[in-house]
Amino acid sequence: MLRRSNRSGAGDDSDVNVTPLLDIVFIMLIFFIVTATFIKEPGVTVERPDADTAEEQRLVSVLVAIDSDNTIWINQEEVPLDGVRAAIDRLRRENPRGSAVIQADGNAHSEYMVEVLDQIRAAGVDDVVAVSVRHQ
Repeated sequence: MLRRSNRSGAGDDSDVNVTPLLDIVFIMLIFFIVTATFIKEPGVTVERPDADTAEEQRLVSVLVAIDSDNTIWINQEEVPLDGVRAAIDRLRRENPRGSAVIQADGNAHSEYMVEVLDQIRAAGVDDVVAVSVRHQ
């Protein structure tokens, strides 16, 4: 003898199948992770000089900071001048696209900025810019 359930079949039809929604959410999450560009912060705040011709730079992969004591910072670590090329090489392997940006303090010696620029270009980065603040 079969036992009849008191539940009606209409209750089962009201459940919403969320599996396709979860599939779309995971696909979107994977898309954003793959297409995101991660920037390594230099680890020090510098006083950037003003410039009238400052432009916004997009697709930056490496940030190098030179503080007022002429100390070089990359990825929150102090780096000696002769170690800049190796640090840039390591960061470029993680993210080969994009450019490099030098944030030099207004009181830093321009000699250090030029030497850091040479090291970055020796690491194979051709698109290097110096950061300034747009003069208002």
